[in-house]
Amino acid sequence: MHDIIKKATELLTPALVMHTDIIAKRAQGIYVEDINGKRYMDFTAGLAVANTGHNHPRVVEAIKKQADALIHSGCIFYYEPLITLAETLKDITPPGIDMFFFGNSGTEAIEGALKLARFYTGRQGIIAFTGCFHGRTLGSLSLTSSGAKYRRKYHSLLPAVYHSPYPYCYRCFFGQRPETCGMDCYEHLKRLFKHLLPPEETACMIIEPVLGEGGYVVPPMNFLKRLREFCDKWGILLILDEVQSGMGRTGKWFALEHFGVIPDIMTIAKGIASGMPLSAVAAKKEIMSHWSPGAHGTTFGGNPVSCAAAAATIKVIKEEGLLKNAAVAGKHAMKILLAMKEKYDCIGDVRGLGLMIGIEFVKKGKPYTAGLKKIMAHCLKKGLILVEAGVDKNVLRLAPPLIIEKSDLEKGLGIIEDGIKKLT
Repeated sequence: MHDIIKKATELLTPALVMHTDIIAKRAQGIYVEDINGKRYMDFTAGLAVANTGHNHPRVVEAIKKQADALIHSGCIFYYEPLITLAETLKDITPPGIDMFFFGNSGTEAIEGALKLARFYTGRQGIIAFTGCFHGRTLGSLSLTSSGAKYRRKYHSLLPAVYHSPYPYCYRCFFGQRPETCGMDCYEHLKRLFKHLLPPEETACMIIEPVLGEGGYVVPPMNFLKRLREFCDKWGILLILDEVQSGMGRTGKWFALEHFGVIPDIMTIAKGIASGMPLSAVAAKKEIMSHWSPGAHGTTFGGNPVSCAAAAATIKVIKEEGLLKNAAVAGKHAMKILLAMKEKYDCIGDVRGLGLMIGIEFVKKGKPYTAGLKKIMAHCLKKGLILVEAGVDKNVLRLAPPLIIEKSDLEKGLGIIEDGIKKLT
């Protein structure tokens, strides 16, 4: 055991889990280099954060420039990077989403969104969807259901939170097939309101437009529209959690654009600042302007350096064509992976949008967790970093930096296929 890892086990809580034993020294683009000089292709982008690639020169320069001028405010005074970012973000969020609150992390954004929804509506009820991951602080954890381990020993959680099945077509909660689907998941949601929670007492529905840690699942195209219609009918706020699916990950600025739905509130984090801590609650002004002074706050949120990094990140994505690259690279990856699915019985499903792709591994139709572990171990030895997803941890999630080139994408997928061959 390396001395750094040994010290980590002595000094850091075991609650914090590292996905690999790599001891990183530096990173650039899609590559991470360890202390021994070995280079790895990172197909995780640091959990969908380094969308512009690790240490993008333009982002690094923006960070350095801002750090030389002003590092902290703590809500004591105004500063230009905060307003610049808000204006920049307004340009890429959906029409009508035009007011922002900046925090530090995805879970903070969720907490803020929940508070705003309850404050504005005067209602308490919250609807979440089974399989979604929204964070691990107490409020967001009350919504998270991508794995029971996250909730173990923390009950009681936030009251008046109810869960309805996410439309996970490959493993339909109701045993349906896509070709015979009657939108039972939506009908179940309506029954929930009849039996458990009056819609007029419901503050919000919150959902990931593409399931993240729960398995990289893309819902049917009309599901979110039905949620929007139901929310409009009953005055319920629709919150879309774009923490993982946003900032170009799916080939569009936000995954919601694929579904033609505009939320009342959305949450943004991960890829917003290329690795600097930052998140945003973004909402319609008619809603957020009712949040009275002191109803929410932060000391470090909207840090000047993080704001500068975020503004630079958005410029890079725009000016270097990363939305298009994510869409094109994603289609190419899907073509290769669907061909693999035809060759290997252990691949049960391939799904995704842009460079947010899930590969579900099965054995006789059941989750093949052990098989995926072997594939990932093989890939790591060959210099490819991967992470899993899904309640059974049998889904390989592909989320490389949006800058990835065709040759590197094909190389990485080739390493994965070699791992599958060894398994079969």
